[in-house]
Amino acid sequence: VQLVESGGGLVQPGGSLRLSCAAFGFTFSSSAMGWFRQAPGKEREFVGGISWSGGITYYADSVKGRFGISRDNAKNMVYLQMDSLKPEDTAVYYCAAAESSRAGKNTYEYDYWGQGTQVTVSS
Repeated sequence: VQLVESGGGLVQPGGSLRLSCAAFGFTFSSSAMGWFRQAPGKEREFVGGISWSGGITYYADSVKGRFGISRDNAKNMVYLQMDSLKPEDTAVYYCAAAESSRAGKNTYEYDYWGQGTQVTVSS
């Protein structure tokens, strides 16, 4: 099993980034997926999640209305569109996969993790 994130980088406040996560080695189309982030000195926190079909998405209050999650089951890809970025969004962003078709906001609900991609929001 492998999850590979890409798309991170440096962006100015108010800007946008789109993170991608490529999945390998498990039945992606039946797995719930999530995005988490971890800032220096802080615990890993939930950003958003998407059900196996993409029909249900859910977000942390801190990103609701600014971030959007989507998936392409034909390509084994999940995406995190981040708009109106703020300096407090600076963190390493992780893609996570659950063996279940639905998963919540807790790290223990996810079975597989990527290595992370750095997002820095700064002027």
